[in-house]
Amino acid sequence: MRNLDITTLRSFVAVADAGGVTRAAGFLHLTQSAVSMQLKRLEEVLGLDLLDRSGRTIALTASGEQLLTYARRMIALNDEVISRLTDQAFEGEISLGVPHDIVYPAIPLVLKQFNAAFPRVRVQLEASHTTVLKDKYSKGACDMILTTETGPDVGAETLVQKDLCWVGAPGGSVWRQSNPLRLAFGRICVFRAVVTGALDRAGISWEIGVETDSDRTIEAAVAADLAVHAMIDGTQPPYLEQIDHGGSLPELPRQLINLYGGATSKGDVHDHLAGLLREAFAPTKSGRLRAV
Repeated sequence: MRNLDITTLRSFVAVADAGGVTRAAGFLHLTQSAVSMQLKRLEEVLGLDLLDRSGRTIALTASGEQLLTYARRMIALNDEVISRLTDQAFEGEISLGVPHDIVYPAIPLVLKQFNAAFPRVRVQLEASHTTVLKDKYSKGACDMILTTETGPDVGAETLVQKDLCWVGAPGGSVWRQSNPLRLAFGRICVFRAVVTGALDRAGISWEIGVETDSDRTIEAAVAADLAVHAMIDGTQPPYLEQIDHGGSLPELPRQLINLYGGATSKGDVHDHLAGLLREAFAPTKSGRLRAV
């Protein structure tokens, strides 16, 4: 296995750009003999003549011309890696707020990609309800937040519009058999008023069968077929399923996934995270989320 050395490639590019070893040596702050030895070592590794030394000036051979393109790319990639991993400017913390119900499956992928690009920056993830997150954002406690809302608020950037769906236990029947309809919702969940309002307009009686601040408790109750819930299409866990009610339950209004704080640039770190969020929640041609 033969390996190319970045130092020798850097000398080779300098010679090609400067048009000679002497000028390249001055640019690299090396002696002329050191540069010549590096060029010789590079030619020995490749087993090729890279420089045409027959004339009064040094010219690249056909192999040298071909290598030059690769060498520039390899040096640029090397310098980018070193800069990203060691630059003190890319250190610190950025806070991101995300509603509980859309953390999975998009956010783990976003965090993984962001960490690969900025390993020295820590993302402080705040998972809560939309109303709580908007309050934190307004007070400067979060750098940027995602929300689930029926419409955009001031400063919102809508990433995608998705259906709000009825979910229940796989093969469950509580939605058919309970009268009033038993619901499971968090105390401050934004979907709660949306769902109860739709039921009221449809003349369907309902009751809150499970009221808690824990999403896991809600999911457990719904999975046990004790109540039904509403979730954004594609975000339900594998142990719940969308209810095929055939019109027995009212249609629910579509929800917007909004981004706050992403439009105003605050540097490379901020912009990169906002870009990853836009990409993760962008709809595909099928209408589904890329990460859902």
